[in-house]
This record gives sequence, structure tokens and C-alpha cells, in this order.
Amino acid sequence: MNAGRNAAKKIAVLAMLTGLSLIMFLIENLFPTILPGARMGLANIFSFVALIMYSPLEAFAVVIIRTFLGAVFAGNISMVLYSLTGGVVSMAVSSIFLYTLYPAISIMSISIAAAVAHNITQNIVFVFVSGTALIFGYMPYLVLLGILSGAIVGGVTLLIFRGLPQNLFEKVIHERKKNLKNTDSQISLS
Repeated sequence: MNAGRNAAKKIAVLAMLTGLSLIMFLIENLFPTILPGARMGLANIFSFVALIMYSPLEAFAVVIIRTFLGAVFAGNISMVLYSLTGGVVSMAVSSIFLYTLYPAISIMSISIAAAVAHNITQNIVFVFVSGTALIFGYMPYLVLLGILSGAIVGGVTLLIFRGLPQNLFEKVIHERKKNLKNTDSQISLS
């Protein structure tokens, strides 16, 4: 009975994270971009939270579901190619760094590396699709934007975990703290 309740709670939390990610994605699409196709990527906050709370599998699920639903709701199915490849590479980088290098590198550093990888991946995909190598000229700007957006995503993620009541996800947070070799009594992932 308890296992079923925990599974239901996990599904509910993942659905909430996916919904919040989708809402953030749709809101962000309402604003003009700095560079063509470049956004701050604030929807990635919630997939990063899923990665920290659960595992790469759940985080990838949030990314994939949000990407497909976002493309449908935004009415731009072609964005799946860019968003999905960038999101999957970004989550792979986050997962590898979180499970192999943390706590030697901070959550903020992981988030920045993932955002830069996301932007570089999208740029490479665009070059292959368009056949225009001149787009590589955007790379320095996309790296800088990735650093900024990664810092914002990492910072907000840290604030979320510091602001959550301990009893809300107590078992999950406790397990993550143990798995991430965190010795503090409160979650301090920086």
C-alpha cells in the first residue's frame, strides 16, 4: 500500500513539474528573443529539479513531454527538432556531472555547463538543417547566453530546494542528499 502511495505521489510531482515547465515555456515564448531562437530556458528549471529529486529517467521524461506539448501548444512542430536535441543533450550533461562530479563542482556549475551544451547543440542542429555554416558565428553569443541562463536556472533551482518545506518531499530529499553525498542537515546544493 505504501509503495503504491509513493508511486502515485511521484507521478503527481512529476506531472506538476512537467506542467510548470510547460507553462514557463509558453510564457517565455510570448517575449521577443535576443538572438533568433535563443531563449533563457527557464522551463529547464523544472526538469533540473526532477533530476535532483529523482533520477535522469524522470528528468528526461519531463524534458520530452514538455518539448512535445510545448511544440503542439505553440503551434510550431518544427521546434521539436531543436528543443528536443538541446534538451536531451543538456539533461545528459546535467546527469553525468551530477552523478560523477558533484559535489566537486556545484549545482550552479552543472546548470551552466548544461545550458551551454544546450545552446551549442541547437546551433549545430540548425547548421545541419540549414546547411549554413555562417550560423557558427553565433556560437560565442550563445555560449555567453548559456552562461547567463544556466546561472539563472541553477540559482532558481537552489532557491526552490532551500524554500521547500522539509516535510513536503522529506523522503525524496533525504535520499537525494544521501545519494549526492551531502552532509548538511538542510539541503545546500551549492
